[in-house]
Amino acid sequence: MQGVAEVTAEPLILSTRRARLERWAELLEQEPRRLFATLPEVELVPWPRRGTLRSDNSPLALAYADPLLRASGLSGDTYGEARRFFGLREGQVHRLLCSCVNGRHLRADLTARRLRGFASYRLERWTLGLAAGAATMPGLLFLFG
Repeated sequence: MQGVAEVTAEPLILSTRRARLERWAELLEQEPRRLFATLPEVELVPWPRRGTLRSDNSPLALAYADPLLRASGLSGDTYGEARRFFGLREGQVHRLLCSCVNGRHLRADLTARRLRGFASYRLERWTLGLAAGAATMPGLLFLFG
């Protein structure tokens, strides 16, 4: 052997939306019965302030405490940062964190299950679109071919 591989201690960066959501779900699954605080009545907060909503004991606070998610670009534990970093739509973040949907507390395992559903949602939609397109192609060729 002429050389030795150089090993660095740099953390693995989670570059895809799916990887970030799955990491968050993994963190929650470490303590499945843990209860987290929800964000109070998100829909009643004016849009300009909604992005700054946070809670000390929320699932977002757990995500922000993770060095890997922070190294990957998570810059805070706010509602707006969850939308940006995890690539979630307004309705998804609302269903995940708001007290009107979940009550005052939510369990870690149920939150993790929702996150995994969000992670696979786009792939399923793309697959469905591809299948629908493939199914209609023979009919289109018959009509216009």
